[in-house]
Amino acid sequence: MENKSLEYKREYLDDIRYTVIAFANTNGGTLYIGIEDNGHICGVADPDDTILRVTNMIRDAIRPDVTLFTDVNTKEMEGKQVIVVSVQRGTARPYYLAAKGVRPEGVYVRQGSSSVPASETAILNMIRETSGDCYEDARSLNQQLTFNEATTYFARKKVPFGEKQMRSLNLIGADGTYTNLAMLLSDQCVHTIKLAVFEGSKKTIFHDRRELTGSLLTQLEDAFAYIDQHNRTRAEFEGLERQDTRDYPPEALREALLNAIVHRDYAISSPTLISLFDDRIEFVSIGGLVRGISYDDIMLGVSVLRNQHLANIFYRLRLIEAYGTGMLKIHECYADSVNQPQITITSNAFRITLPNMNFAAHHVEGYSTSIQTPVLERQKAVLQLLDTRDSINRKEIETTLNISQASAVLLIRKMLQAGSLVKFGNGRNVRYKRK
Repeated sequence: MENKSLEYKREYLDDIRYTVIAFANTNGGTLYIGIEDNGHICGVADPDDTILRVTNMIRDAIRPDVTLFTDVNTKEMEGKQVIVVSVQRGTARPYYLAAKGVRPEGVYVRQGSSSVPASETAILNMIRETSGDCYEDARSLNQQLTFNEATTYFARKKVPFGEKQMRSLNLIGADGTYTNLAMLLSDQCVHTIKLAVFEGSKKTIFHDRRELTGSLLTQLEDAFAYIDQHNRTRAEFEGLERQDTRDYPPEALREALLNAIVHRDYAISSPTLISLFDDRIEFVSIGGLVRGISYDDIMLGVSVLRNQHLANIFYRLRLIEAYGTGMLKIHECYADSVNQPQITITSNAFRITLPNMNFAAHHVEGYSTSIQTPVLERQKAVLQLLDTRDSINRKEIETTLNISQASAVLLIRKMLQAGSLVKFGNGRNVRYKRK
């Protein structure tokens, strides 16, 4: 009597592969070829040929390799030769038809005495059971992946990207199948980046919006190009000299974008969001801080990677220089700015807000770019102050000139751009001296 772990076949048929997959994905079982559904033993005419067909089928039609968990032999029953296919529960589930991939139409499980397509939930559960909790290492649901964009990117960076490298980079797992990491770099990546430009400082009126698809490497380049296109340059004149200032420091934009891509939680299906306003730009990525890490830790440069293999690839491509330095670099870019970058963390999201440096500079109370005389007088006063000491800091300038912090920051920036001051030190220890 057929049941969950026992099945009869009168003769070899192609649908035997469904049974082998189902047994390997469930709790194992035994398939007899040469026995009718009612249990009548009819035997097989050519046992050797049938064994060859079964073993070839198992080797060629099923992925990952399940041959270690199968055994095919002949057995004499009532004077007739019967083929016995024993299948154990595999350790690399889900097993699937190579031609169909890791989809319900390719993955089968046992249900009673039948082999039926697995639900998507059942497939994901099998992947979690055999791959652990690491999203990168888990087997990709889509095994029909192409890497045209990634191949071009690696070639441009002069980094090898053949099958050997794909295995060492963990794009191909130990069972020979593509991992989720491979899916992220493939042309079929299911995750996207959404960008939007808003009028003013609220999400009320759209100026433009775009959704980026394809390999994460392509999305990275396209996102930076889009942001850079909207990173305006404001020109000012110091006498006859023209001074150009970008709305956002390009290095800060780069680090914020890389952080949003490298550290997000790809196990959650939601796009990375980048919103540009008149006064700021926001990067929102899914996934809060990795367990055990606090805001203070990341500000000190502590780095615990959620996507270790993805970060390693970005490191090899020279997109990131060292782990844990991104936040420090961002804050260094704004060391002399009135408004500082802001980080907002929730249980499932991480947001970096970069202020528009030109917006802050030209919206400080009492400041006008058309009135140069007070600025020149203040610059002269700073230089006179340096006649009495080797170096000064921002606070000393505020106190001596009796001006606000914002005005002091603007004054220092203009003098740095003009070349009359030189900055040294970092963070709170930043000081200035004559060039």
